This record gives sequence, C-alpha cells and structure tokens, in this order.
Amino acid sequence: MSEEPPQGANNRMFNGPGGYRGAPKMVLGASPPPVTITKVFDAWNEMIENENQSLRDRVADLEKKVHEQTDEIMCLRSTLADVLRRISTIEGARALANNHAGGRATPTKDTVRLRHNNSDSARDVSKRASSYLPGRSPSSTQISRRGVHYQSTSSLYSDGHSSSSVSPAPSPSPTQANNPHPVHTARHTTPSPSPFASPARPHQLGVLNKRWASTSDFATPAHHQYHHLAPSPTPTNSQLARRPNSGSLHNLNHLRSSNSQLNLSRHGAKEAQYNGEEGIVKMYLRGRPINLYVPTPMRETYVPNGPSSSPPAKLKLEWVYGYRGRDCRNNVYQLPTGEIVYFVAAVVVLYNVEDQMQRHYLGHTDDIKCLAVHPNKLLIATGQTAGHDRRDARSWRLNPPSDPLSPEAEEWPHIRVWDSVSLNTLHVIGISDIERSVACLAFSKADGGSLLVAVDEAPDHNMSVWDWSRGERGYKLLETKCSADQVLAVDFSPVDRSTIITCGKNHISFWNYESGMLAKRMGVFENRERPKYVTSISFTDTGNVISGDSNGNLLIWQRGGNTVYKMVRGAHDGPVFSILVQKDGGIITGGKDGRIVEWDRDLERTGNVIEIPEQYGSPRVVTSGRGSQLVVGTTRNCVLGGTFTFPLRPVMQGHTEELWALAPHPGHHQFLTAGYDRTCYLWDTMAHTIVWSKDIGEHAQSAAFSNNGEIVIIGTTSGRWFVMDSETREMYSQHQDGNEPIQVLKFSPNGQYLAVGSRDNNIYIYQVSEDCRKYTRVGRCQGHSSFVTHLDWSADSQFLQTNSGDYELLFWNAGLCRQIAQTSQMRDVEWATQSCTLTFATLGIWPEGTDGTDINTCAKANQMDLLATGDDFGKIKLFASPACQQRARCLEYGGHSSHVTAVGFLQDDSRMISTGGRDTAVMQWVVSSNSSSSHR
Repeated sequence: MSEEPPQGANNRMFNGPGGYRGAPKMVLGASPPPVTITKVFDAWNEMIENENQSLRDRVADLEKKVHEQTDEIMCLRSTLADVLRRISTIEGARALANNHAGGRATPTKDTVRLRHNNSDSARDVSKRASSYLPGRSPSSTQISRRGVHYQSTSSLYSDGHSSSSVSPAPSPSPTQANNPHPVHTARHTTPSPSPFASPARPHQLGVLNKRWASTSDFATPAHHQYHHLAPSPTPTNSQLARRPNSGSLHNLNHLRSSNSQLNLSRHGAKEAQYNGEEGIVKMYLRGRPINLYVPTPMRETYVPNGPSSSPPAKLKLEWVYGYRGRDCRNNVYQLPTGEIVYFVAAVVVLYNVEDQMQRHYLGHTDDIKCLAVHPNKLLIATGQTAGHDRRDARSWRLNPPSDPLSPEAEEWPHIRVWDSVSLNTLHVIGISDIERSVACLAFSKADGGSLLVAVDEAPDHNMSVWDWSRGERGYKLLETKCSADQVLAVDFSPVDRSTIITCGKNHISFWNYESGMLAKRMGVFENRERPKYVTSISFTDTGNVISGDSNGNLLIWQRGGNTVYKMVRGAHDGPVFSILVQKDGGIITGGKDGRIVEWDRDLERTGNVIEIPEQYGSPRVVTSGRGSQLVVGTTRNCVLGGTFTFPLRPVMQGHTEELWALAPHPGHHQFLTAGYDRTCYLWDTMAHTIVWSKDIGEHAQSAAFSNNGEIVIIGTTSGRWFVMDSETREMYSQHQDGNEPIQVLKFSPNGQYLAVGSRDNNIYIYQVSEDCRKYTRVGRCQGHSSFVTHLDWSADSQFLQTNSGDYELLFWNAGLCRQIAQTSQMRDVEWATQSCTLTFATLGIWPEGTDGTDINTCAKANQMDLLATGDDFGKIKLFASPACQQRARCLEYGGHSSHVTAVGFLQDDSRMISTGGRDTAVMQWVVSSNSSSSHR
C-alpha cells in the first residue's frame, strides 16, 4: 500500500501550476519524505504538456507572421506586374500607331501575332481606366497608392486565377477624359526623358512580352487573356493570328475597340469576359475584376452576355408587418369600408381587422411621411420624401419632369392623391415644388375638401396651398415660408374655409387665406409659460382650436383669435401627442406618459383613463374606430384597438429600430425576425400574428433555425450569440466569438456543424451535439481581408463558400477550417443554399455600373429554380436560377423605403419574406407561377 506524502513545507515541491519542482533541501539528521511514483509521473506529464502548449503558441505566431509577410510580397508582386502590363500596353499601342503612320498595309505574320497579343494587353489596361499617359512618367506616389489596394489573400494559394478581387481602378486623368483617341495622339507629344515614353520597336516590345509572359507568379500568360467584350464566344489568340489579311484597318479597329472600352471603364460599365480554355469568367465591380469558375457542363456553351431565362414565378404583396409611429403623427384613420389606413416604409396599408385582409397602395417609391383623408372619407393624400436616386433637390426646380406620372417623377418628393377603393392614383402634386420631404398634409373641410395644404421639411419649411383637383399635377395657389423651426402639424378649420393652423417648435400660427394671400398671426401666450413645442392641434365643432404642448398642457384658442381662452395644466405628464374631438363634442387626448384620457366638451375629466402597457409605447395618434372603439398608433410602432371599457389589444405590431435578422422556419409557415430594438419576434404567416416575442437585451444582427426547427440561434452586434428553444424561448447557452457583430449564422445540411461568420473577418466552425443544444468549437477559418458578409454550405456539408466586404469569394474545407487553394476544383460543387451574392450562379444579379455593396442579400428557393435579391434601393428582384448571364432578366418589386437587409423563402416556397433596414418593415409575398408578366 502506497503512503501519502506528508503535509506541510516539505510537500511544496508538488504545489503550484508548475508541478514537480525538485526535492527540498534535507535537514541534517532528518529522513527524506516518502514520495509515490504516481505523483512523480503526474507532475512530469503536466510539465511536458505546459511546454508543448507553449511551443504550439510560438509556432502559431510564426505562421501568422509568415502569412503577413507573404501578403506583403504578393502586394509588391501584383504592383510590379501591373506596372509591367502598363509598360507593355503603352509601348505596343505606340508601336501600332507608328506602323499605321508608316503606311505598312500588309504586315508580316509575326507582326500580326505580336499586335494581337498587345491589343489584349491594351484592353486589359483600358479596363482599369489608367491615369498613366504615353509620354508621361507615372509618379512614385501613384504607384505606391495602387500598391495598398491589393488585398487578395486567396491569390496566395490559388491555382493561377484568384477568385478574390484585385485593386480598384484609379480615376482617369483630365487629359485622358478630354482625349477621345489617346493612343493616336501620343506620338505627337513632346518626348519625355522617362523610359516609359520612348517609342517601342518591335524587338523591344517582344522582350517586354517575353519578360511578362515568363512572370507566371504575376499573371496569366498572354494566350490566356480575355479578349473581347462581346455577346458571343470569344476567339483565342491563335484564332486571331490565323485570320488572313489582317491589315492596318483591322489593327486600327483594335485600337478603337480599346479606346471604347476605356470610355466604358470610366463609367464602371465593364462587360464580363469569358476564357473558354480555362472555363473562367471575369466580372467587374467598380472596376475590380473577380474571377468565377464556370461549371464543367457549361464550359463549352456558356456565353456571358447570352439570353437569360425568365423567372419561373412572380410575387404579390400579401401582408405587411409594421407601422411607422416612432416619428410620424396623425397617420392612422378608420375608413367607411371598415379598414384602418396607415403606412410603413413606402406602402400604405388598408387593413380590415374583422376580415383579416390587407390591401396595399404601392404608388410611392420612398418613405411616406404623412397622410390625410378627404372629408368624403374615400380619397387619401400621402406625401413622401425624395427617392433613392434623387439628385440635389434645389436643382430639380430648374428641370422638372414633363410627365408627373413618369418613373423619373416618382423619385422626387411629392404628394399623391388616390382612391382608397380602387387604389388608383388620381393626382401627383408638388413635383419640383417640394424640396426635401412632405412634413404634414391636410384637406380643407368647410368647402368639401377642394384645397390641400402641405408643409415642406426644407430649412424654410415652406407651406403651399393647392387646388389639388385641377389637372394631373394640381394647381398651386400660393406658397410662403411657414417657420424657421420645425413644423409638426397643419390643419384647416372645419367652419372657416380660409383659416389654417400650424404648430411646431416655439410656435403656433394662425393663417388667414384671402385674395390669394396668406396673413399670419402668431399665437400669444401672454403671461403663461411658453412651451418649447406645440405638439398637437384639433378643432371643436364651434371652430375653437385646442392645442397640446410639450409641457403637458391643453389650451383653447377662441375662434378667429390668437390668444388663449382657457388652459388646463398638467393634462399629461409630458408632451400631448394627440387630440381627438368626437362627434358628440367629447375630447380624448393621448400623451407621452402612456395614458389616454377622456374629457367632456368643457375639458373636464370624465374619469375614463387607459394606461397603455410600456411594451407598446406611448399613444402617438388616437382616432375613432367603429362605434365607441378607439384606434391608437403608438411610438413603438404598434396599432392598438379597444375602448375605455375593454382593454386595448394589438392590431399590428412591428420592430422599432433597424432590422437585420431573418430566419424562415424549416418545418412550419413561420419565420423569425430580430433587430437593433433587442427584440425577437416569431411570426405566423397564415394567421398573420406574432407567436411570441423575446427581449434578448442586445442588438440582434443575424439568426438561424436548426434543421429540425427546435433551436434558434441569435447573433448580436457584440460578438455574442445565444442558443434558444424555439417554442419555450428558454436560453440554453451563450457563446462569444470576437467583439464584432455576428454577420451570418448557418447550420450544415447534415446538422452536425454550425458556421458563424463574423465582422472580424473570420468564420468560426462549431460541432453540434445533444439535439443542437451543445456547441463545441472545431476551429476558425482565417483568410478574408474584410468582414464576412455571406456564406453557404455544400450539399454534402464538407465545404463552405464565403463572401466578404471587399468582394472576395473564398472556399473552405469546413472540417479542417482551411482555405482551399485550388479554387478551380470547386466549380462543380453543389451548394445547399445560395446566399452568397458573388458567385458564378449570381453573376447576372448585378446591374450595370453597380457598386459591390448595392446588393445586400440573396436567397434561392428550396424547390424552384428561383433566386431573390434585395438591394440598397429598397427593391426586391426575382431571377431564374442560376442567374449566370450578365444583366439577367428579372422582375422588380418595390415597397421598402430603406435598404433591404434580408430575403428568404418558406420551406414550401409558397411565400417569400423580406425585411427593410431603417424602415423596420417586414413584408410577406405570395410566390405564384409566372404565366404572364413583364420583365426588366
């Protein structure tokens, strides 16, 4: 039996994290302490393990430094290659120009080949829109500035062609921009002492080409270059050399082609180029080339600019979740049809609560800011802000569009008057007259609604009065500066046709319209405290004005005057947001304190009060519903319905801040959304209701369901992600990967792995176990030079493809967490999803001259060859999948007024969901067979 070591000072050799540290010194006459063999071995193993861990850390640091130095070397190589390519192109172009001047009409066979090779190089440089001119030496500053733009990490490992992007093209110099034929005029310039400016002789040019072709690390040899920007298969260099009787005219056409391509590149309109020999198509985003590999079955027949298929389905807006109450007022009304009308994003919603049906007016192109209902309760006026493609608003007044119903006019801030029954647009008003946005609107009441007043959100806050029914564009009767401060509301008197009231910051104004003139009188508070804001106004049936202010007071202004007749102090604890005068003369007010208070016609409390739960926000607008019901729009983007007897219940709920996360349920007609309001909602697409909501306490950025739908993962902007039960909302665990937002989350098709894409440029791979409740990190995929934006799993769960913020497309072995060097081997891999926007299958979704950040999201249907995208301009587009032809045919849909952050199909492809960023809207679209539809 082994003895235990004695306790005390002599046992210190076993203590501490270092393990065994040697025997203590012996005291004369003392016996050594007994030591067991097991303890010695344990201490020895612990020491070895510590040393191994330290060694592994040092090796990892060395590997990191090697990769960083390799990146720097690659940048230098890329810069040198670019300089050599430019020298070769400039010398070749000048040699061809000199040959044309010498009058050689029948060049030799070798010369023809040489010219074709250099024409390819000239086209390559023209695609970059170089600012270097023949006869001018590029400065060292220009060269060094180009060098810092190279960020191709995948080129360190790729097999010749990198899928990531190269440097962006520099801007053309003014000399180039003004010179339509820079190659021809170069020989007339004064020679420069720079070696770049000397005319090239054929043997010198050959040396340059030989040197360039031998630098295999820098670029593809000349016979692998992409040749023409044409919608047909491109001939190779050998085919060009075999063309008989090329002649000077043929070479001159080459030069003209290069010049035309240079002009195209200045406007970012570069055509995709296809190398049939290697099966690589090169697309351009902002002048940056991206190499994409064509699948093997398509290599022989693929044409980048060939005809594309029509999308096999179309969309119809079925339901809109959300309401804009956080910063808009007086925008909820009950119509005689039984519908509640309100707006969110660029959609006006007409919602019949009893029948659970929505109709939508989609005439606007950007944020709707205000709404007014005509006295006949059938016509509606809505005002919007300037569209996404707007120019300087002040310059619009000089060149207004001739057709107010044209697509061009839709991008201007304007007012639309439309029929709530047929949803037809009747008049478009204010084009070129409204500078920034329509802040508030009101129809006249005493004359049956023949006039319309509008206030602009421009610095002068101009107020204009319109005879809206005169012509398609209406007729502006007058316009005047309303106030230097913000204007919150405007309204006509119900008894005096010529009286208009405006209110806002530091003012309430009484206007009288007579003989084409507006007379203004400011409200006089006398010895009463002047509020910072007059927040709301309304009229009694006798024509008196009731105003509410930021101090929580109610004031009555007698008809025809501008002084206070009566004041009720402390009606609300904080600003009074809404005042409703009912048909019987009773008054209902709503305030920031979350209370709805009923008053009699003399502003005496009746005792009826409604306390709105904090989760719904404060009442922004209170209006009459059917019978004694009230309809309330709140500051947290909810629409509530109820009475003073029965509690208010939500009619519509929505997010309140920027919205990013979307996850369709894999088995039910449900989907989850989350955003910067720290709230997750699970929605039912059939009942159009919220199943549950959960406050996660952090800004949400991404979300994903497990394959069985029992678990949902929520990624946040702090790098933390949560594992939550999708039914009980129980939090199982939380994990931290870096300190940057978790951009994307996705389970592998076999359910064994979870990929976590972060804004810190890394993808973290986790092994999933215990019914998706336990997550063990496998490793980290490093290689992107910018933040990860999208990722897809292969169908066999072995590989990943990822995009990043600098337009890279990289491939990974997920199990090993290593980047795949031979990217050409991935051309035939089948992908389970298609959320990456920069792939061969999505080449056609990019419009001409687009920025690489314009398209935010992409999703492929589960059972259909259908691809949906969402962009920065609030548009949703449908394509046939794969969309591999440049500028593929598509169907375009509006509705969102902000960048579309996510799109996704339900499991059975019956519906598609889209989310807007700052518009906070969630839209549900029905996917139906596309029998007849126009394409863009």
